[in-house]
Amino acid sequence: MRTTRVLAASAAAAALVGVAAPTAAAWDQPSSVTAAPNVIARGGQLVLTVKGGDACATAGSTISSNAFPTTNLASMGGTTATAKVRVNSDASPGSYSVTTHCEGERKTFTGVFTVIGGVRGGLGGGSSTGATTTDIAIGGGLVTAAVVGGGVFWMRRRSENKA
Repeated sequence: MRTTRVLAASAAAAALVGVAAPTAAAWDQPSSVTAAPNVIARGGQLVLTVKGGDACATAGSTISSNAFPTTNLASMGGTTATAKVRVNSDASPGSYSVTTHCEGERKTFTGVFTVIGGVRGGLGGGSSTGATTTDIAIGGGLVTAAVVGGGVFWMRRRSENKA
């Protein structure tokens, strides 16, 4: 009877260790990656923060994406690491994932930040490369109206001065 209890207790202990071991190993990997700002224009700089687990707080840990080159992570103490990256100037607009490489393990996080296209300043965000014939006709009409109106005003003032 005693042997059965000892065997049952040993089996239960072994099962608990077997279940807890993979869970403990998973805790070493990061649980989240955040970007500040999370919406950025091409060529902009952002700060990525990796949280959870202490694997990425060790030397040699990196973070990478299609939008920027592989960059080393710097430990911030505890279970947090950061990296400052510059988004490629030719990155396509859209949502980007990042991949951490910590202690030989890779983990990908999707939709961490979004790259937006640049705005052509001074053109109201337009994409045309010059004035159209309609624009020229409207501008020419406005200039003509201003010249005629100015001439009429000047002629009336001149005739009033003679009287």
